[in-house]
Amino acid sequence: MPEHSSSDRISEIPLGVGNLPLSATDLVSELGALVSELDRAAKPVGEISRIPPRLDNQLVQVRLGIASSLHAALRCKHAPTANHSLRVALRSSIWASSVGLSDHDRDVIEIAALLHDVGIIGVPDHVLLKPASLDPHEFSMIEASRKMAIEILRHACADADVLDVVEHVPAWYNGSKPGHPQQGDRIPLGARMIAVAEAFDAMTSDHVFRRAMSQERAMSELFAFAGVQFDPLLVRQFIDLGACDTSEQHQQAVSHWLRCLASDRSNRYWKLASPTGESALPLGDYPFQQRLLDNMHDAVVFVDANLHITQWNHGAERLTGIAAASISGQQWLPGLLDMRNEKGDTLPDDDCPVACTVHSGVQSLRRLIIAGRAGQPVSVDSHAIPVVSKSGDKLGAVLLLHDASPETSLEERCHSLHEKATKDPLTQVANRAEFDRVQEMFVNAHKQQKVPCSLMICDLDFFKKVNDTYGHQAGDEAIKSLASLLRSACRPGDLVARYGGEEFVMLFADCDNATAARRADEIRIALSQMAQAPLDGRPITASFGVTEIQPGDTPETLLRRADRGLLMAKQRGRNCVVQLGTGSGEEQESAGWMGLWSSKPAKPALTIKQNLQTAVPLKVAIEKLRGFVADHDAKILKIDGNRIHLEMNDEQPAKLRRRADRPVAFTLDVRFEEEQMENTGRYGGKGKGLARTKILVTVTPKKYRDRRRNDVDERAREVLASFRSYLMASHCETTTDDGVLRRVSRVFTPWK
Repeated sequence: MPEHSSSDRISEIPLGVGNLPLSATDLVSELGALVSELDRAAKPVGEISRIPPRLDNQLVQVRLGIASSLHAALRCKHAPTANHSLRVALRSSIWASSVGLSDHDRDVIEIAALLHDVGIIGVPDHVLLKPASLDPHEFSMIEASRKMAIEILRHACADADVLDVVEHVPAWYNGSKPGHPQQGDRIPLGARMIAVAEAFDAMTSDHVFRRAMSQERAMSELFAFAGVQFDPLLVRQFIDLGACDTSEQHQQAVSHWLRCLASDRSNRYWKLASPTGESALPLGDYPFQQRLLDNMHDAVVFVDANLHITQWNHGAERLTGIAAASISGQQWLPGLLDMRNEKGDTLPDDDCPVACTVHSGVQSLRRLIIAGRAGQPVSVDSHAIPVVSKSGDKLGAVLLLHDASPETSLEERCHSLHEKATKDPLTQVANRAEFDRVQEMFVNAHKQQKVPCSLMICDLDFFKKVNDTYGHQAGDEAIKSLASLLRSACRPGDLVARYGGEEFVMLFADCDNATAARRADEIRIALSQMAQAPLDGRPITASFGVTEIQPGDTPETLLRRADRGLLMAKQRGRNCVVQLGTGSGEEQESAGWMGLWSSKPAKPALTIKQNLQTAVPLKVAIEKLRGFVADHDAKILKIDGNRIHLEMNDEQPAKLRRRADRPVAFTLDVRFEEEQMENTGRYGGKGKGLARTKILVTVTPKKYRDRRRNDVDERAREVLASFRSYLMASHCETTTDDGVLRRVSRVFTPWK
């Protein structure tokens, strides 16, 4: 988990999503509604909405008062860390409010969360901006920033509680972190809360060396470190918060800062006078240029005179797999993309085409090899162009990278799928029939190239009321405005379709779960701020469900999971985005379906049995199983103590190409066990973590024919891969009958 709280240097920390841990009685009641509510699933922790830069500055100023200059200094040094700190502070504020902490305790937590990373100011740029894992010496510099933060705050902060919380944020719950011997409740409550909140933000944010995790995968990581790095009770409490509608709470937190914080309250923690004026940071707005850059197939990179990256378009993200949000402000070096010449020799810094162009003012055209997605080599034509002012001053350079590999690009393939799409007459986007035709080919294209793709479903809120109040023509205009907004949000390779009525679907090409959720939230915010003339200038809102393709998925399960997210968004009060699924990241692949293929027997087996384990407690595992049952349209055949028997049909259109091919029915025998785990910390300490769940699953075809045995066996393994993805489970060698949780029989009883 996070050895450094800065958003781009937390390589081991987890954080979570999930449902509130209920009492045994409440759990039985809750799961008793499963049969009639199979469309429900574990809710992710509500996302903190994207905050406009101007509001960023205003929030910091009203919260910190005179100390906002410290946060401004952090922003100037490393904006991603400053943004991370603000998100952590808002989430911690929501948390503190929801559990009823006093005003003073809430103030302390908010201030500590905003400034706990201020020591990053003292970290050298070559360490802070390094686009790879840190070596031990560099890691020690990051650790030293913790002490720098305390030293900086001691010169300005007048509240000992704030200093105490900031000092103990790095401490591990079991006391195994060197230099932080405190453990358990001896660590201040605020420090333990911030450690959890910053972990979640770090795990679900993009970094140069790692894309953002899905919320469900981050949840699994948090559970895995409960009792070692994190307070287990606070982990459960945080997940409890995730079961609530946090959109309203987020607004309350912002309102608390903007309206309720008087200057005397904000400044009483500091020793200086009140500040005046607003942030002088420039805020540019270039919609035409940005739209052009985002829709270019080629990679476009802007570098300033100091070789810092200021622009990284979607084409650069597609080519390299590095997110723009994680690389902005980084120093450009050939090693960032592992640049090599045509012979395959590593390109030294003094032969970098960008640096040479900036220094000499001369264009550079070269054929190079770079590390593309997943590190595979890609041949590119690079064109570095100098940028100078009218007075002749060097401003930087523009780098264009054109994919020169002979293979047809993924975006071109996806674009060709719907180049002549059948249009919906009202909205001029693809209709449902076209979506059904394209979706399977779209998913297969991404699977073949081993890159993620995502699906979004959205639905206008209270649309019947719009029709009843303003008439059907006004309703049609509202539908058209949403369709227009979705079209404008498309990137090359994406597809928007009207699925029916006021419901739309959108396929995101080359896009993971976290990125798709951010894009959906941008659409949601834009729609909620758009005045609708037929509605007397009032805006409309929409709810969104988002998911990413994951191991074992079919187009149908992908669609059902996104639709389940949409229903959850409506249950949470509408006008929000719900993200579901673990995604198809490398970690999941290596532990999931790819592992299944590597262990595939030479001769197909009629029955596949596997021992699995997941870091999540039993109650969360049950919720994930509910999602699996709902999305695969499975039937519950029998409940027997701690075992459940399911039946499902594996319908995969891509494989039903012969008349003799038919869907295969499978039975799944699933046995659950729960045990208390002792976790060993990175530094050797041990701690009592949350309960972990062991699962023994058996997949058996109901019927088979010898001539179809290979196909049945392959499809059974895909069903198992999907089951593992839903339950965030990995393979383990053995499972025992010891430690079977006797209350499991009560948990499953209502399913009968």
